[in-house]
Amino acid sequence: MKTKVIMVQGTMSNVGKSLLAGGLCRIFKQDGYRVAPFKSQNMALNSFVTKDGLELGRAQAMQAECAGIEPSVYMNPILLKPTNDIGSQVIVNGEVVGNMPAREYFKYKKKLIPDIMTAFHELEKQADIIVVEGAGSPAEINLKSEDIVNMGLAELIDAPVLLIGDIDRGGVFAQLLGTLELLEEKERARVKGLIINKFRGDKSLLDSGIDMLEDMGHVPVIGTVPYTRLLIDEEDSLSERLSNDRYNDVSAVDIAVIRLPRISNFTDVAPFESIDGVNVRFVTNPREIEKADLVILPGSKNTISDLKWLRESGMEAALKRFALKAPVIGICGGFQMLGEEISDPYKVEEGGKIRGLGLLHNKTVLKEQKSRKQAEGLLPDMQGFYKAISGQKYAGYEIHMGETKGNDGENIVFSQEGNVFGTYVHGIFDEGDLALKIIKAIAQSKGILLEQEMDYRAFKDKEYDKLAKVLRDNLDMDYIYKVMG
Repeated sequence: MKTKVIMVQGTMSNVGKSLLAGGLCRIFKQDGYRVAPFKSQNMALNSFVTKDGLELGRAQAMQAECAGIEPSVYMNPILLKPTNDIGSQVIVNGEVVGNMPAREYFKYKKKLIPDIMTAFHELEKQADIIVVEGAGSPAEINLKSEDIVNMGLAELIDAPVLLIGDIDRGGVFAQLLGTLELLEEKERARVKGLIINKFRGDKSLLDSGIDMLEDMGHVPVIGTVPYTRLLIDEEDSLSERLSNDRYNDVSAVDIAVIRLPRISNFTDVAPFESIDGVNVRFVTNPREIEKADLVILPGSKNTISDLKWLRESGMEAALKRFALKAPVIGICGGFQMLGEEISDPYKVEEGGKIRGLGLLHNKTVLKEQKSRKQAEGLLPDMQGFYKAISGQKYAGYEIHMGETKGNDGENIVFSQEGNVFGTYVHGIFDEGDLALKIIKAIAQSKGILLEQEMDYRAFKDKEYDKLAKVLRDNLDMDYIYKVMG
């Protein structure tokens, strides 16, 4: 059977493309098909490392989990990781090509079409259906001439397109009609269905607007998807999770995650969000960590710049005070910041040397080559608060430009001193019940007994099924199968 393709595009970023594509992957899997996700070019700071040590966007790894298959770099041949406001680290076929300003990459990217098509054809060998995700909006008329991710890609792979609008952000009819209006005639012909996403309220109130939308746009509305809270990995810093900064005094355990300007892999904290009685907040103000039970310093795409921000914002002093009384966990870039020093002799970021927070006795040197690998084993013996997870099994992956050494001059992946723990391993809390053990230890210190059990991977699988059911109940799946041929 020839591989079928369906493409999901959106009127703007964060309208729900990644989740809708993931939900379709799960539906097709449930219906007995071999399915694979694909996104030719992804701009995101959340990434994943495959078993063969290659890097791809975390959203495509999530979609692969929805499809019940192992993540592959073929699912995301180009990954852009912003290093500042005008440039990104360019990753092709899972490996770093270099850092490029936006204008330079704009001229360069069409040279990557052979890589895109090679990856797509590899997926065709493995899948009955490929669910393709676009990026941003297909109506960015200033960028269309070099497009390799929206309509330009749809033409290359001859894909029918579903176009999503986000009603929660307002103006959904203008979003959808405006996008259609800015497409060329041959591009509009590819749009086979419109989807209104994140709806709250009585759907019947939309009827007259939908009728007008179909009359004016000449494309059927094939579903209105309700706003649904799902704890599923999201793609980028537009995630609604990052706006959660409110302290909830009814929670058993409160976690403050420092929202660094170049925060990356914030999905590392997702397992904590799945535990009943836990409040997870992303914070930028030093005062916001005072009432927390645990502070997490996450990864960063520009560690030196974000360390300077910690210092200038007053967060450094607040973290040092907090670490005297309660646990602080640093992951990847956060781990590097917790040490005594970060040096950048090869100008991977800004060059030079900077003093760290000094909460861990180690030093980091940024290297020209990125370390990328999956990691598993047993956690080291730890004392104090961290005795709860001492010697426990862990699994995850490493993505970092730095090399960190302890006092003995040996490379380290973990370090613990007093209330402070650091690690290079992303996804470390996804395994088993490590996150729950930490939460139970915190709760016990507050005189609270938590009796629940946890398997985060099983929890995620239930969330994927929940997503699939929401889409089945609210999309015309028969029509979607029909437009795929």
